[in-house]
Parts: sequence; C-alpha cells; structure tokens
Amino acid sequence: MDISFIIVNWNTKDLLLECLASIYQTVNEIAFEIWVVDNGSSDGSVGAVKERYPAIKIIENRINLGFAAANNLALERMGGQYALLLNTDTVLSADAVSELHRFMEVNPEAAIACGQLLNLDGSKQNSIANFPSLLSLVSNETLLRLLLPRRFPSKRREYRTPIEIDSCIGACMLIRKKAIDQTGFLDDRYFFFLEETDWAYRMKKVGWKIYFVPAAKIFHAQGKSVRIRADARIMFYRSRYAFFKKWHQGSYPLVCLVIFSRLLINTLLSLLGVALTLGLKRGLNRKSIVYVQLIVWHMKGCP
Repeated sequence: MDISFIIVNWNTKDLLLECLASIYQTVNEIAFEIWVVDNGSSDGSVGAVKERYPAIKIIENRINLGFAAANNLALERMGGQYALLLNTDTVLSADAVSELHRFMEVNPEAAIACGQLLNLDGSKQNSIANFPSLLSLVSNETLLRLLLPRRFPSKRREYRTPIEIDSCIGACMLIRKKAIDQTGFLDDRYFFFLEETDWAYRMKKVGWKIYFVPAAKIFHAQGKSVRIRADARIMFYRSRYAFFKKWHQGSYPLVCLVIFSRLLINTLLSLLGVALTLGLKRGLNRKSIVYVQLIVWHMKGCP
C-alpha cells in the first residue's frame, strides 16, 4: 500500500463526497486506501459515503473529538507507506498526489510535503506556515513576508521548484510513515488549529525536513468546513497558547501579554470603526462582536 488517505469529517457531506470523487478521478498507478473519520455528524455523511463508496474504511465517532484525535484513530490503523491528510473542503487536481508522492520517494529526508492550495477561481492561497514566534506576534505577518521573503515564504512569490519550509497549511499534506513512527501521532491537546504545526516542529527537532512542492495543485474552498465565528476563533487562540506553553515556556508570560494586548487594540479599533460608520457595516459589526466575545473569554481565564 502506497498511500492511506485520511479525511476527518464533521457535517460537511457534500464537500466530503466531492473530495472523495476527486481522489478516485485523479489518483492512478498508486495503490491507496481511504479512511474517513466522522466526528459525530448529523447530516447523513456516513450513510452517503457507505452508499456511494462501500470500499472506504469508516471510523464513526459519537462526538466531535477534534481534528488531531480523529486523525490519530486512522493513523494507528493505516496500511500505507505514507498518510495523506486531506480536508473535506479540498479537490485534488490531476497530478497533485503523484507530484507529492514522486517528491517523497526521491527525498528520503522529507517527513512532510504539501502542495499549492488554490481558491476555486485558481488564484493562490497561502500554503506555507511559519512556526509561531514572538517576532510573528509583535509584527504583521504580511509585512514579514514582504520584508523577509526567504524566512517567511508566501503566495506572493512564484516558486518553480520545491523549497524547505517550517510547516504546511494542513488542508492537504503527505506524511512519511517512518517519520510518524519516530515522532508519534498528532498531539490531541490541540482540538483544532496548529496540530500540524506542532507535528512539523517535533519532526524537525529530530532531523526530518518539511517541504513545499508547488507543482502539486489542490483546490481549497477555504473556510467552508469551519464556520467563521467566535468559537472557532477561541479554538485558534487556545491552540496558539498551547503551542507557546509547550515549546516556549520561558517566554510564555510575555507571549500571553502580547497576544492579549493585540486583541485589545484590535477590539478598540473595531469598535471605533463601528461608531464612525454608525453601525452600517455588517461585516465590521460582526467582527466587533467576535472581538468582544474573545475579550470576555480571556477575562474568564480562557476556559
């Protein structure tokens, strides 16, 4: 078995079926299996997969275990030399998997490889993630990508050959089983967000490398599998705190101060914007509500 596809689903039936169809349509001459891990969906996802693709292996969870814990259930059962973690809101282009697989086969030092994520109109998304740091917290990441393009690679540059990176955006990434065996599964303390960043960090610490392979193209309906709302932002903040507490204990108090200070400033600026526009900008109003909810969550001790 070459590749074990692993897809975690939570109430995204239509996206899931489209994603699965793209695997069968584009993956040829590579032996593969597919694992779908369902996190307690109520939209008929499991029944639809069983009816349309009876050969797919399904793990049915009664509740939403989160992204890391759900993936781990399939990672411990997988039969492939590689695991390909795939979001339900992705669609593979014709050569995406073969490009990733070919690269991994000739680069044995590579633990993880990811491709170029695309919007549905074909424009590029950021596909590369840098490890969180104090520099990235106190600065604007967009500015860092402009001023330090080698240290902070982004979609603004055209890459024609693979490059080594810190970590991948986890919508589609191919992981070597040997690297998983050495470093362990995803840390399930991350419910959602930064679990793949933590994984890459651990792998790099023991000598593995992470790569971006631009020839592999993956369409990604960014955000459609996760509703943009306060609870999603709280999950992101919780994961970011968890990463810094795990890997940067010495600077953790300063990190907390910087994160909260930036949130407070953004909240005040957003509320000022609402006042100046007389509350007529619905998007700004919604953003302000989310900011206030995040402030309240922090004041409660980040439960």
